Amino acid sequence: METMKSARKNDTGDVGSDLSEQIKAATKDNHIRAENTQLMLSYQKGQITLPQYKVLLCSLYEIYKALEEELDRNSSHPAVAPIYFPQELARLESLEQDLEHFFGLDWRKRVIVPAATHRYQQRLRQIGRENPELLVAHAYTRYLGDLSGGQVLGKITQKSLGLSGKEGLSFFLFPGVSSPNRFKQLYRSRMNSIELTEQQREAVLEEAVSAFELNIQVFDDLQKMLSVTTETADQLPTSSSSSFPSSPIMQFTMGVCVALATIGVGIYSL
Repeated sequence: METMKSARKNDTGDVGSDLSEQIKAATKDNHIRAENTQLMLSYQKGQITLPQYKVLLCSLYEIYKALEEELDRNSSHPAVAPIYFPQELARLESLEQDLEHFFGLDWRKRVIVPAATHRYQQRLRQIGRENPELLVAHAYTRYLGDLSGGQVLGKITQKSLGLSGKEGLSFFLFPGVSSPNRFKQLYRSRMNSIELTEQQREAVLEEAVSAFELNIQVFDDLQKMLSVTTETADQLPTSSSSSFPSSPIMQFTMGVCVALATIGVGIYSL
């Protein structure tokens, strides 16, 4: 609870009562730790391949499917209703378009879900059932992250993959948002208007920290796997095909690596 109390202040003084500012303050250290992982630095340098991006889309699809279904189901909840913007923010349809573009009509049969994504999905389902107000923390970190870092990520991805148009990049586009900056201000204002008890507010701040910590913990676990995967890759026959690596271990690791890296870039630019 001491961490949450410190969220009331920053280096220059009081943060105040705004929930958005308190979340930002509470997750400040997590931002710094995550930004300095090798995965984050690599993605921002444009080191992403088409097979990796395909697995990323699978991961994002599963996460947003859980998040948006729980937001839809709890849309009338007093803590969810103020920040419920399906027409402006929903990502599920755009992800389906991207998956169909890269995988074809049978993309649902080819979705690969890393364990880290599955755990996050389970958490979203749990709080959607038991504590819907905690969805506020996840919606804030995901959607505002997409509107912030997502714009930069779209350009990096397009250049890295050599894509000439916008096909396959629907996830990064928000046709319902004319001005990301103005919309983020509106979103924060709506979010700050949510009435929460002191206990609920503390729980939302804790959930925001937990969301970051989950990613960081998986980063740490992934680093332990990378050396083993690299050795496995060195032993595989060279192929000129751009399809997924045939090894399930390689598919799993690439999915965790890229999905977490990309999810992180958006979140950490809040």
